[in-house]
Amino acid sequence: MTDTAVDEVVSLCQDLLRIDTSNTGDPRTTVGERVAAEYVAEKLTEVGVEVVIHESAPKRANLVARIPGADRSRGALLVHGHLDVVPADASEWSVPPFSGEEKDGYLWGRGAIDMKDFDAMMLAVVRDWQRTGVVPPRDIVLAFTADEEAGMTYGSQFLVREHADLLSGCTEAIGEVGGFSYTVNDDLRLYLVETAEKGINWLRLHAKGRPGHGSFVHDDNAVTAVAEAVAAVGRHRFPMVVTPTVRTFLEQVSDALGIEFDPDEPELTIAKLGPIANLIGATLRNTANPTRLEAGYKDNVIPGKASATIDCRTLPGQAEIFLEQLRGVIGPDIEIEHLQQQAALETGFDGALVEAMSDALRAEDPGARAVPYMLSGGTDAKAFTTLGIRCFGFAPLKLPPDLAFSSLFHGIDERVPVEGLRFGARVLDRLLRNS
Repeated sequence: MTDTAVDEVVSLCQDLLRIDTSNTGDPRTTVGERVAAEYVAEKLTEVGVEVVIHESAPKRANLVARIPGADRSRGALLVHGHLDVVPADASEWSVPPFSGEEKDGYLWGRGAIDMKDFDAMMLAVVRDWQRTGVVPPRDIVLAFTADEEAGMTYGSQFLVREHADLLSGCTEAIGEVGGFSYTVNDDLRLYLVETAEKGINWLRLHAKGRPGHGSFVHDDNAVTAVAEAVAAVGRHRFPMVVTPTVRTFLEQVSDALGIEFDPDEPELTIAKLGPIANLIGATLRNTANPTRLEAGYKDNVIPGKASATIDCRTLPGQAEIFLEQLRGVIGPDIEIEHLQQQAALETGFDGALVEAMSDALRAEDPGARAVPYMLSGGTDAKAFTTLGIRCFGFAPLKLPPDLAFSSLFHGIDERVPVEGLRFGARVLDRLLRNS
């Protein structure tokens, strides 16, 4: 990869960070996705790549482009990134969240690691190829999507449902939240490749009661009932389940750290992981976290209905078991409404693409060791896997050892190390040339 392209990834990322693509979850207030898609289109068409943009709703734009490979009979590789970001409150940040400011060796801004860094890597690599005449070994399909941060309805799910032909022939995919480093020591860094992710089940709990005057003694209060259910959910810890992916990760990290792995006490290993302990700890069990409450219309009126939203994440194979467990926690009288339900994913850590990932990492970092892990959240892979595509998280970044990486996702002062970004572009270039 040319020095020009390695430098360009930084300016491309800055440009993307300066486009406010906040996804509020409400199409009326979500902004910027069309603007960002047009920016990507301009950067690709400038070097001769044909692009297609489809809107799922006004200004909810998705872009797809195909780079022809040397052997077009092979299965194509889908490389995908979303352009939307979660909102940011500027008053909480030390720099304006849409400034793309470079400071202290980082690019700062909402989306810096979720996931405009990888969007920029994709652009930098392909633009370099087009300028220098590189032909990948197989077709590469680029997808830049909308709405990943609010359920994917207007983004990857729309593409899969309405424009699957643009993804024809894709057998494997790489996307976000994988390929980042965890430093063991000066000579060894584990790079976590996502081979599994938890399922999403956003639920709304409803309690009904007898409405009445706020001054009366009242033993059938919907607010009390939903509050008790929410409190029970918030305090509950679901049983621990060690999946194949998590077990493999813990075995490998235990080996790297020189400690014994006890499968009956996996949390002892996780406690030694420092900055990524939160990320890995959430993959040991199903989780349910209350996020919203809604009730009433006047201070002195007891309402007849009260509701709460809970964000539930389930392990592979646990979706039905989880609902039974949840019912046991909240009791029989609370109604459960399903708002968003997407299956968990899990694939093996094997095959030519995995080998190519490991090789690309070691070529740029001799101390690299690739290991599989499970993501506690969800990505566009949930949509693409329904087409039979084998999905991995691999957006490579070499991180400073003391950076609390997982806390930056949807967090305040989100930022990406500039040298890590350049490293990622070089690794991605090597991977796509050799896969």
